[in-house]
Amino acid sequence: MHFELDDDHRMLKDLVRRFVDTELLPHEAGVLAREAAGESKELATDDRVRIDAVSRDMGLWGLDAPANIGGMDLPQVAMVGVNEELARTVVPYILPPDSPNLRMLTATVTERQRDAYLMPYVRGETISAIGISEPGAGSDPSGMTTRAVRDGDDWVLNGHKIWITRADEADFTIVMAVTEKREGARNGISAFLVDRDAPGFNVLRRIAMLGGEATYELVLEDCRVPGWKLLGQEGDGFAPMQVRLGTRRVEMAAWSIGMAQRALDMLIDYAPQRTTFGQPLSQRQAIQFWAADAATRIHAARLMTYDCAWKLDQGRDVRQEISMIKAYATEMAYEVVDHVMQAFGAMGMTRELPLHLMASKLRTMRIYDGPTEVHQWVVARNLFGMKR
Repeated sequence: MHFELDDDHRMLKDLVRRFVDTELLPHEAGVLAREAAGESKELATDDRVRIDAVSRDMGLWGLDAPANIGGMDLPQVAMVGVNEELARTVVPYILPPDSPNLRMLTATVTERQRDAYLMPYVRGETISAIGISEPGAGSDPSGMTTRAVRDGDDWVLNGHKIWITRADEADFTIVMAVTEKREGARNGISAFLVDRDAPGFNVLRRIAMLGGEATYELVLEDCRVPGWKLLGQEGDGFAPMQVRLGTRRVEMAAWSIGMAQRALDMLIDYAPQRTTFGQPLSQRQAIQFWAADAATRIHAARLMTYDCAWKLDQGRDVRQEISMIKAYATEMAYEVVDHVMQAFGAMGMTRELPLHLMASKLRTMRIYDGPTEVHQWVVARNLFGMKR
């Protein structure tokens, strides 16, 4: 039994770490200053273009895309290390393309869709979003009300989607809609590739979220989509959607580990220097216990996540493990960051440190892609053999 990354994947993780240290972390002070001033946290266009060029030259684009479409075909295990390193900074940057939508596309595209959508996406030429959640539906797919109806060779979509990230800038959105009502909440759902300029596709509003983030509400009003843009098989969109969600949840676990590790590193650097009542914080038992607990839980989450990713790479059914790591890692990291903020005292409450943005990000991640309670329910349901 082997608990370490192989040499190639460890070297990649180290490469991403150097990229974060040299290209992203120098921009962190600017991100924090803009966020504190109520401005956008996004990198300036010139900075993003330069960083994109550097990351491309370093071979960091398309890491987990299939080799036959220009990617490196890296396994999930390797991507855990990559995402952990990327999460050590609050500078908003994603290595193209965004992995979850990539994996959903590669699992379902036709040859025509491959050329029109997947290939430009892998090359970093386009941005995608996905529309799953709806007002009032929550985590229950049976509550989905967006409908797609055939009209000749086209599909006509009507409905609302909410909490959609990047909808304002996405070149296309994968929209989930009910095409036929079958028995069972997971049946009869289909996926569609909807272009930003499709008639009837409207971004209704921007919704401000914690930490300067934003999501969007979409409205589809007689949105006409050509028949060839049906993604996958009609009525069988739930399974590839779960591929997408599973990938994101593994990513979230890795991001949580990265943020928790950064916070712990900050505590380890700070505590010996900060003296209260004649004694360094590092000599206080409460701080020592916080640090020890954080290190232990980070280690546990890291091993759990690598185990889940390895099993996923082997083609195993890891729905149980995915729910475990998504719930455990996000909750763990939120508590670690909270303790570090407490240890920093008033300074931990300022917008001059990245801790508040980590806390905000983790707070949203405890909800996004399935709240903690839903994942705990999934684990318990499987343990007790309950059918839904």
